[in-house]
Amino acid sequence: MKHNKTYYRIDYNTKKGTMIIEGPVQSEVLKNLDFHEGLVAFRLPKEQKKALVEIASFEEGRIIIARDAETVIGYATFLYPDPLESWSEGNMDNLLELGAVEVAAPYRGLSIGKNLLKVAMMDDAMEDYIIISTEYYWHWDLKGTGLNIWEYRKMMEKMMKAGGLEWCATDDPEICSHPANCLMVRIGKRVDQQSVEQFDRLRFRHHFLF
Repeated sequence: MKHNKTYYRIDYNTKKGTMIIEGPVQSEVLKNLDFHEGLVAFRLPKEQKKALVEIASFEEGRIIIARDAETVIGYATFLYPDPLESWSEGNMDNLLELGAVEVAAPYRGLSIGKNLLKVAMMDDAMEDYIIISTEYYWHWDLKGTGLNIWEYRKMMEKMMKAGGLEWCATDDPEICSHPANCLMVRIGKRVDQQSVEQFDRLRFRHHFLF
C-alpha cells in the first residue's frame, strides 16, 4: 500500500512555556534538532536520535515529536512490527505498531504524551491502518514516576485512549505473562473486513495452548 503522510503541528501552551508538537517529521529535520538529556528510557539520547532518524526514513515510519524550541523533549514512533515479533507474522502492510512514547522527565505531567498521539491521529491516512501498542510492565518507569504497576497501567491506558487506542483481548503469551500487560488497538475507519479478520487470527494464534 502507499503510505501517505500529512504533516501537522500544534503549539501547546504549558506551565513550562509553549511546546511545539508536530509530525510526521522527516529525517532531515530530526538531524538538525537536539535531544533532551532526559530521553533515556530506551537508549542514550544520541543513540535514540539516530534510531528515530532511521525510522523516519522508512516508507511506513512516522515520528511525532514534542519540542521546546529546538530541543526534542518527547516523541512517539509508528512503524511495522519488528520482524522478530510475532505481530509481524501476518505480513500485513496496514498494521503499524506504536513502538514507543517517551517524554523527558522534567516535562512529564503536562499531557504531552496525550498530545503526541492526538497529533499523530490528525492525519486522515491513519484511518487506513490498524495501530497496535503492546504494553509490558517491565518497560514502565515505575521508579521515576513513583507509581505502582496498576497506577501506571491506568495512566498508560488513559494516554493511549487520547489517540483512539482501546484495550483489546489477546492470547499472546508475553502479554498474558502478567495481568498488568495489555494490548491496545485502534482500527481505522477504512480498514477492510479481511484485514480485521487477519488481525484477529494474529491476536489469538496461541489459543490451542490454553
